[in-house]
Amino acid sequence: MERMTSSWHRINALDLALCLRFNRVSRHALLCQLFRLVSRLGNGVFWYSLMSVLLLVDGPQAVPTVIRMTLAGLACLAIYKYLKTRTSRPRPYQVYTAIAAAAPALDRFSFPSGHTLHAVCFSMIACSAYPHLAWVLWPFTALVAISRPILGLHYPSDVLAGALIGLCIANLSMLF
Repeated sequence: MERMTSSWHRINALDLALCLRFNRVSRHALLCQLFRLVSRLGNGVFWYSLMSVLLLVDGPQAVPTVIRMTLAGLACLAIYKYLKTRTSRPRPYQVYTAIAAAAPALDRFSFPSGHTLHAVCFSMIACSAYPHLAWVLWPFTALVAISRPILGLHYPSDVLAGALIGLCIANLSMLF
C-alpha cells in the first residue's frame, strides 16, 4: 500500500511539473493568443464547421459520417459531464498560484478535458471516412490538446484521459 501511495505521489508530482512547464508558454503574448484561438475553435466551432462543410461538399454521402459524429459527440458530452461531476477535480489554476488561467474555463472542474475528448473522437470518425483530412485534423487536435495545460485549465493527465475516452467512443461509434 505504501508503494502504491508513493507511486501515486510521483505521478501527481510529474503531472504538476508538466502542467507548470506547459503553462509557462502562456506568458508569451502571441503564443497565448494562438492557444486561446485554438481553444475557442476546439470548443465546437471547428467541428460544427467541419460537419457543415462535409455536408456541403460531399452531400448525402457525408450524412452517415455527420450523424456518427453528432451521436458520438452527444455520448462524449454525457460521459464528460458525468465524470466532471463525479471526480470534482479542481482546475490547476484553482489549486496552484503558480499556474495562471490564460483563458476562461467553461465549467468548474478539470477531469477529463472535454475539448480533447471531443477533438480526438471527431478526428477519428472524420478521418475514418475522409482520410485525406488527416493532415488538417490531427495537427489541430494536437493543438487543442496542448492548449489545455498551456492555458492553465487542465493537467496533462486530464488531457490524456480525454484523449483515451474520445478514442474509445470513436471506436465504439464506428462499430455501428
